[in-house]
Amino acid sequence: MRTLYLAVDGGNSKTDVVLGTAHGEVLGFVRGPTSSPHSIGLTGTIEVLRDLIAAARADAGLAAGTPIELAAVYLAGADLPIEIQRLHAAISAQSWTTRTIVDNDCFALLRAGTSMPDAIAVVCGAGNNCAGRAADGRTARFVALGPISGDWGGGHDLADHTLRMAARGEDGRGDETSLSRAVADHFGYSTVEEVSIALHLGELDLTRVHELTPLLFDIAATGDAVAGQLIRRQVTEILAQHRVAATRLDLLHAPHALVLGGGVLRAQHPVLHRQVVEGALAQAPLVQISVLDTPPAVGAALLALDDLGIAGRAEADLRAALAAAEPGSQFKAAA
Repeated sequence: MRTLYLAVDGGNSKTDVVLGTAHGEVLGFVRGPTSSPHSIGLTGTIEVLRDLIAAARADAGLAAGTPIELAAVYLAGADLPIEIQRLHAAISAQSWTTRTIVDNDCFALLRAGTSMPDAIAVVCGAGNNCAGRAADGRTARFVALGPISGDWGGGHDLADHTLRMAARGEDGRGDETSLSRAVADHFGYSTVEEVSIALHLGELDLTRVHELTPLLFDIAATGDAVAGQLIRRQVTEILAQHRVAATRLDLLHAPHALVLGGGVLRAQHPVLHRQVVEGALAQAPLVQISVLDTPPAVGAALLALDDLGIAGRAEADLRAALAAAEPGSQFKAAA
């Protein structure tokens, strides 16, 4: 009988579920909305996972009652030990699989990016987070509860500050910046003040502010000082996370991998990427830096195979299978 597993990578914007075999085969791969308990609550997380796991079983053509050995579930919002315990209990109670592993989605991204036993991942997407592991099993992580735990950065923070600096540059409270004209033009208004009023009155949806992150990088690339200052602040945060995690794991002066992930870092904006690489090498000269180029679901699946004790033999096959199984190719994406 084949040994089957489920692997879940649940981020702040989407959730990928893989159903595979211990030999590196991918039988099903589906995608759905966020499953982060911080966004939709524990009950919402279970509902999203239930629907996606059912879709993955259907995608794989599994007969009803076919047993699955392991669920390896890596979720945004699994930050505190108590949160991980509650998620583990709730997921295990569904009896989807014989065993369950639950942890933060940063560890899936880290495993997707490297097989090195000493490694750190910094994620800069909608938000910012970092996790690391050492060969001896120690891990490093941050509380990652947003501003109340000192967090700063990611696309949403950068967009919010872009609007703020544009407004201040326009009315004279801050330094003059090309962001002011660019922000007004982006939303089709004459001034940033008009943009702010439209957001306040609900004429513009507040979520549209998130559209400003790419604009920030475009303006920074022209040499704008205010935009460049925001980018440097993000660089400082990324480097601080790497430095602290590496120090906790005694890796700052030892060879280790640094995996950069999340939409902001994966875009490799020159003004950001160059400073991150140079800064990381300055504080950890033996670090090996890479930018994630595979779905983090690959890491969740590899962690499942690690737990089953067979990743070494099946890793190459699994990576190749999931590269071919991006939603939109031969596997169906869940609505």
